[in-house]
Amino acid sequence: MTTNGARPALPGRPDNVLRLTDGRLLGYGDFGDPNGTPLMMFHGFPGSRVTSAIGHEAAARAGVRVIAPDRPGMGLSTFQRGRRILDWPADVVQLADALGLSRFAVAGVSGGGPYAAVCALRLADRLTGAAIISGVAPFDAPDATQGMNRMNRILFTVAGRAPWLARLPMLLFQFAARSPERAIDRAIGAMPEADRAIMRRREVRALFADDFAEAFRAGSRGPAWELVLYARPWGFRLQDIAMEVHLWQGEADKNVPVVMGRYQAAAIPNCRATFFPGEGHLLIIDRMEEILGAAVARPVA
Repeated sequence: MTTNGARPALPGRPDNVLRLTDGRLLGYGDFGDPNGTPLMMFHGFPGSRVTSAIGHEAAARAGVRVIAPDRPGMGLSTFQRGRRILDWPADVVQLADALGLSRFAVAGVSGGGPYAAVCALRLADRLTGAAIISGVAPFDAPDATQGMNRMNRILFTVAGRAPWLARLPMLLFQFAARSPERAIDRAIGAMPEADRAIMRRREVRALFADDFAEAFRAGSRGPAWELVLYARPWGFRLQDIAMEVHLWQGEADKNVPVVMGRYQAAAIPNCRATFFPGEGHLLIIDRMEEILGAAVARPVA
C-alpha cells in the first residue's frame, strides 16, 4: 500500500476505490462511526486519505462517519489533467451518491480548505455543515504569506510565478517520501513549539510519515499540479459563499499563517471563526472531537 514496505494497519476502512463516470478512480477512507452523521474530510498538502485515520476514535465517540477522499493524482486517485479547484464538487457528489448520502457535511484541513470552500459554494443544498481548519487562503489576498515559513513561501511563490517549475520541488519531495520518517523529522525542526510537541508523539509522527509517502504513491505529477492550483486564482470568490462556515485557526501557525485565517473569516459572509493563541497548524489533532461535533451540528434531513 505505501511506497516503502508494509505499514501498520489503519483503523476503519482506509483503502476504498470508486470508479467515476469519466473512468478515473477516486480513493477514499472511511473512518469513525459507520452509522454516524456523514462528513467528507479533505486532506492537506501534500497528503491523502490516510491523514484522517488519526481522527478515527474521536469521530466514533462523536457519532461521526468521516469519509476522506484522495484528490486526483494522490493516494489511490487517478490524476486528472487540467483540473481546477472548481471541479472537485463533482467528484464529491459522485462519491456521496455512491455511498447513498443525500446530505453530508464537509471539512477541509490545511490544503483541503479551498476544497471545503468550493463545496460550500456549489453544494450548499446537499450540505449539513462546512468547516475550514488551518485552511489555505487565496494567494492574491493581501499579505497572504506574512508569517509563513520559508519553505512554503518559496514553494507557493515558484508555483505562482513559474508554474512549469512546480514539478521540480515535488520530485524532490517524492524522493524524500522514500524515507518518510526522515522527511518528517526534518520538517519538525521548522515547526512552532505547539506543533513540535504534537509531532513528538510516536503515533502522530508515524501516521504523518505514512500519509506523506501515500501522497506520492503515484508520483509527483498530482502534488505538483495541486501546488499550482493553490497559487493561481481559484476561479471563485469566498465572498459568494452563502451558507455558514466554521473556521478554526491557530495564531502560531507557520504553515498557513493566521493572516490567511483572518482574511477568510472576513471574506466569507457567514463565517463563525475561532482563533487559538499559541496553537499551531496541527490544532485539529487535540480538538478533533470538538471540531467534528461543530462541523456536523445541523441534523441531516
